[in-house]
Amino acid sequence: MYTKDDPRARLAPAASDSGIAAPEYHDFAGLGRGTWITRAQNVLLAYTSPAPGESLGREEFRHEHVVLLVHDSSAAEVVAGAEKVTLRGQGLIVVPPGPSTVVSLGDGDLVRLIRTDEPGWAERARNAASYADPHPRVTPLTPWPAPVGGDRLRVYPLADVPAEPGRFGRIFRTRAFMVNFLAAGDGPRDPSELSPHHHDDFEQVSLAVDGEFVHHIRTPWTTDSRTWRDDDHVRVGSPSVTVIPPPTVHTSAAVGPGRNQLIDIFSPPRADFSAQPGWVLNAEEYPRP
Repeated sequence: MYTKDDPRARLAPAASDSGIAAPEYHDFAGLGRGTWITRAQNVLLAYTSPAPGESLGREEFRHEHVVLLVHDSSAAEVVAGAEKVTLRGQGLIVVPPGPSTVVSLGDGDLVRLIRTDEPGWAERARNAASYADPHPRVTPLTPWPAPVGGDRLRVYPLADVPAEPGRFGRIFRTRAFMVNFLAAGDGPRDPSELSPHHHDDFEQVSLAVDGEFVHHIRTPWTTDSRTWRDDDHVRVGSPSVTVIPPPTVHTSAAVGPGRNQLIDIFSPPRADFSAQPGWVLNAEEYPRP
């Protein structure tokens, strides 16, 4: 990257020199029961550690949203209109627009994924000030096509998804979100097998649901040295939400003993993952543009 009057600028493709957002780390480990709300550009996460039988309340939504069951001990009943579904164990429930109620039936945690343009929600995020102005490097959300058969409750249990060589994680998508349940690991990640990479124009939301991780994030240099940052090597527990902005170079490593698991969330859905045959497990219900 060069200034526009540098002759070497003709040697490389043009690149944006606008500011790169800072990564954000929201660690809720050890806080007990409650609900914590954070956001990225296009997706808001309401993370709830509920008591069994606790209702998350009756809400009215303008847009489809998602309920994630993030632990084997998670269980939920969701009522939307005349429909009612129950799911136990890890998985997700897609909830159609309109009024709905979510009740916890277990002692595992629940996460709601909500569009940030959903009325009344964005200002409730603990990091709302970070997005007072839209981040210019993040592609705004344009919802993908409507699901086949129209809006209704849809249930996707992870217990129905065996491991398959060559498939990356267990990926589901909706009109606004893509969720990847990465395989749980046992103990620390091999430090010789990390995977640093970057995304040009979308955020990655890394949700830690078990164990401890170190997020390694490097902010590329621009022509303005006043914006340069030291590399991040931030340790987080579970639950925690890390927002990784483009085009930072990043990789994450489990460092805790026992079970470690991340769930990656993107909004809008990733076109590159969607183009891989067999990767998106509900692709037949949620078509690509």
